[in-house]
Amino acid sequence: MKQLPKALFAKSLDSLVLAIEHFNRPWDRGRHEAVLILLDRAFELLLKSLILHQGGKIREPYEKETIGFEKCVRKCITDAEVKCLTEEEGLTIQIINSFRDAAQHDIVELTEQELYLYCQAGITLYKDLIDRVLGEQLANHLPERVLPISTNPPKDLHTMIEADFNQIKELVKPKTRRQLEAKAKLKALAIVESSLEGVRSQPSDLEVKKLVKDVQAGKAWRDMFPGIASLQLSSTGTGINVDIRITKKEGEAVHLVPEGTPGATVLAVKRVNELDYYSLSPKSFAEKLELTQPKALALAKHLKLQESEDYFKIIKIGKSLFNRYSGKAFQMAKKALKDVDLEAVWKEHRPKRK
Repeated sequence: MKQLPKALFAKSLDSLVLAIEHFNRPWDRGRHEAVLILLDRAFELLLKSLILHQGGKIREPYEKETIGFEKCVRKCITDAEVKCLTEEEGLTIQIINSFRDAAQHDIVELTEQELYLYCQAGITLYKDLIDRVLGEQLANHLPERVLPISTNPPKDLHTMIEADFNQIKELVKPKTRRQLEAKAKLKALAIVESSLEGVRSQPSDLEVKKLVKDVQAGKAWRDMFPGIASLQLSSTGTGINVDIRITKKEGEAVHLVPEGTPGATVLAVKRVNELDYYSLSPKSFAEKLELTQPKALALAKHLKLQESEDYFKIIKIGKSLFNRYSGKAFQMAKKALKDVDLEAVWKEHRPKRK
């Protein structure tokens, strides 16, 4: 590893170890905030290290500052040169970052199980990333005296949310005078929900009050927070070997939010019929362009359509895989046909003879 990515990796590990240390401290003053801020910093520095290690850049031309957190996440998901994150993995980092944002600029209240879940999921992802990209084992970079965050992980995300929601229902009952606690708990759930919807914002007092009224009206948590309901835990191992990964349920899609969208995060979870969006098979894509399939494929390669989920996706149905293009891909290809030299494109991208 070269000098700069190595230095960033070392600083990232420093923040990770400090996050673990603060989690396990025996007093609570500033503990949640410190854990979230340090874990978020660990991920930003790690992603910058991985981008550089794979030959990418973390500084835009003529810019004094390196790229920010969200740009790092986007590059690691979409940039073919440095891609090392899946969309699902990006959600874990995005949730941690949303909580860090609240901890840094506002107030956030998490239960111990919630804090543990998101931190352990983060550390599992950190371990996976350095193993996958650097061939490094996290255990080799931690002091022998460092213990895992917890030996008693929640086994099911929905069970944990259900228990928390039942407590909230008790807190908002008439004459309890404990709505402040309920609002703090609802705010934490709303932060995750907003992040999953692709919105970067903290819930307002008015929005939290509406959530309280929804709880009092008997609304189910799955209806109030459908994004959270779309997630599930993948938990393996026990004791000191616990791994927790946050994944989406089958039928839920993780989508990149267009770069530059005001007040938006990088990713959003939405239920979609993928075949409606990716409506064109290679054959129909070629026919609409009035090209042969090989020449349509050559044009797609020239335009790099298959490198962006806005234009192309391999969809799995049962055990079969299908190449599909979106309507946006057709529009881009149709527009490009007016300007490109198709014969030159074909010469460059046609199948090579064996």
